[in-house]
Amino acid sequence: MRLKVFLIILAAGLLGLGSGLYTGALEVPNTWNPWAPISVAEPPNWLTRFKLSRLSDDDGLCQHVLAGATMRYRPVPDEVTAPGCGFSNAVRIESTTAVVEEPFTLSCRAAVPLAIWERHVLQPAAREHFGHAVAELEHFGSYACRPIGGRDDGRMSQHATADAIDIAGFVLGDGRRIRVLSGWPVEDAEAEFLRDLHRGACRIFDGVLGPDYNPAHHDHLHFEQAGFRICR
Repeated sequence: MRLKVFLIILAAGLLGLGSGLYTGALEVPNTWNPWAPISVAEPPNWLTRFKLSRLSDDDGLCQHVLAGATMRYRPVPDEVTAPGCGFSNAVRIESTTAVVEEPFTLSCRAAVPLAIWERHVLQPAAREHFGHAVAELEHFGSYACRPIGGRDDGRMSQHATADAIDIAGFVLGDGRRIRVLSGWPVEDAEAEFLRDLHRGACRIFDGVLGPDYNPAHHDHLHFEQAGFRICR
């Protein structure tokens, strides 16, 4: 009986807490308020993924958050290119905190976690390991109308909706090039750096795949949003 009463009181307290946060009657820092919009400037925490998930249902909110990122981009019209393929609320990214070798199209809901990852994982890790920021981001593209693994059948890849990007390497401010293909297998500073990037991405993106996942990912880090929760 006492346990039942305790559980009722606990449930009522949690309900009141949630209601207070949602309505604004209870004030807490936005970082710890699950109903406050996410900010690219906020370091990732246990609420990050929940806040990011809200962007999938609110295009205006997503664009507002993305406007706070260090990115040069332009919106692109919604487009359906084939059954199961196309994108909506997407942007054409021309540069981030680094130069990109080729502009790429990414959904807004995937561009926001990319911006967070760059600010709070990529650039701090580069400075910590090598004393230089990343000046150029090398990638294998984002949007591609294809099934997972390039098979002729099966579930469509998150690339088919511009919700994924494949990162191939980086060029530091001193000109040093670090590539996933050559850096990941070797036990040195480059490998530690790449693994830090992989682990950090797992705290932000819904899906993260690296060279240890399967041979198809031997030369890049795959980041996706709005897919299955996976970190491999």
